[in-house]
Amino acid sequence: MGTESLSRALVEFFPHLLPEGILVAIACVVFLGATTRAGRNLWYLLSLGALATGVLLIIAQGPPLSGSNSNRPETFASPVLFDNLTWFIRLLAFGGGLVFVLFSWSEVPEKQAADFLGCMLVTIAGLSMCGSANDLIGLFLSLEMISIPTYVLLYLPRYDEASQEASMKYFLLSIFSSAFLLFGFSYLYGLAGTTNLSGILHALDTTDVRDRPALASVVLIMVVAGLGFKITAAPFHFYAPDVYQGAPTVGAALLAFIPKAAGFVALLRVLGFVFPAAVSARAGIGMAFGDQTPILLCFLAAVTMFVGNLLALWQDNLKRLFAYSSIAHAGYMLIALAAAPLLRQAGRNEGADGIEALLYYLVAYGAMTVGAFAVISYLSTPERPIETVDDLAGLSRSHPGVALLMVLFLFSLIGIPLTAGFTGKFLIFFGALAVPGGERATLFPILAVLGMINAAIGAWYYLRLVAVMYLRTSVRPVEGKWCPAGLAAVGICALLTLGLSLPPGADWLVQAARKASGATTAAAPK
Repeated sequence: MGTESLSRALVEFFPHLLPEGILVAIACVVFLGATTRAGRNLWYLLSLGALATGVLLIIAQGPPLSGSNSNRPETFASPVLFDNLTWFIRLLAFGGGLVFVLFSWSEVPEKQAADFLGCMLVTIAGLSMCGSANDLIGLFLSLEMISIPTYVLLYLPRYDEASQEASMKYFLLSIFSSAFLLFGFSYLYGLAGTTNLSGILHALDTTDVRDRPALASVVLIMVVAGLGFKITAAPFHFYAPDVYQGAPTVGAALLAFIPKAAGFVALLRVLGFVFPAAVSARAGIGMAFGDQTPILLCFLAAVTMFVGNLLALWQDNLKRLFAYSSIAHAGYMLIALAAAPLLRQAGRNEGADGIEALLYYLVAYGAMTVGAFAVISYLSTPERPIETVDDLAGLSRSHPGVALLMVLFLFSLIGIPLTAGFTGKFLIFFGALAVPGGERATLFPILAVLGMINAAIGAWYYLRLVAVMYLRTSVRPVEGKWCPAGLAAVGICALLTLGLSLPPGADWLVQAARKASGATTAAAPK
């Protein structure tokens, strides 16, 4: 396998990197064009066109056919990999990007709109490239494509002290987490002798679990710690409430979704939850670094859920409340990740396994959380921003339609039936209950029960918002602003929240998540 194989792989893969290439190119055009024309409409329309073109290209390329070219040697040479998980994450990134562009259309000041938009396009491209990363270096650079523009995103729309504090806190703690991640990657390179993820998993898979050095456990802890910052898992969550509160609404929404999605995708790739077709999974998925991985994830899931939900009960600031909500939902998703190795070992071919449930819930979480932030942004004006729970009082009278959509998002966050949040929680909790008997037979049912208890705790502060909107009268009614783009973002999130809970939308997403969770095709593009 040498330079010739690598060059051939890159040439063949290049057309499939076109969507991300278009996005980065348009971001550069926006950055340069903003120096001569600062208006928002031209650059936003151009960005919408680039994202829509990327979606069409991804759909046209389609997911790889199962079993085709599954043992190509380029799997161990190319820094990119195109399988079902890649296709799923790219659609998620570009589809989410369309919503974020609409979301931010009227919130960002005119002079900063182009710079904000260019940074956002780069973060979306970074999330998309995380899904296809097949190398530690490429994965780290993709994560930095998300982190570095985010520092600017948090600062641009506002110049007040809160925004500066949020940017600085996120900057410093993000660097700290990156150091942990790089430390783990360096040990991983020393352990496997390569930076290629397929090669690393192959090297670990051919070594008996009992013969692996203790260094594998160190790598596991460092990688989980570094990526725990991205997904806001406790105890790596401390930055979230302050940063969300100080950030603009669209910045808080972006932080709640894009880094979290990238962090979970990186965990799936690095920890071996999704194996390329050319690599066997003799030790089992998620067990590449030892059989203690599910225990570690179980502990993180339980702590993260309770920290997020209990601390959210005391919050009056909406952004801080949704920050703790984001932490709690990371805990739910960690339950799915913890159960995945044991469910796959049991050979479950029917119903959702852990990875499938995680991917489904990631989409559902994005729709309902971004939708809730979009409602807050749509109702806020410079004269009267919506910042606290009391600011929502009487919303059912001043904006009955918007209040109803907010209720939909809150019900989905709780897990009320006929919403995507209910379907996602159902897949996660019942997946944990279905873990077969063994040494850890009682651990996962207990974890599922803890998840249900936390969902009930979360219902308290979500229903509190509903009560404020419908049972209280505001002294100063919410005026809001007319913004078709912002209203479109709210509508898209509402349609997804409803549509993905019912056939055929739910069936399509479950099948797509199932294919991505069992990504056995590392086929090169034809």
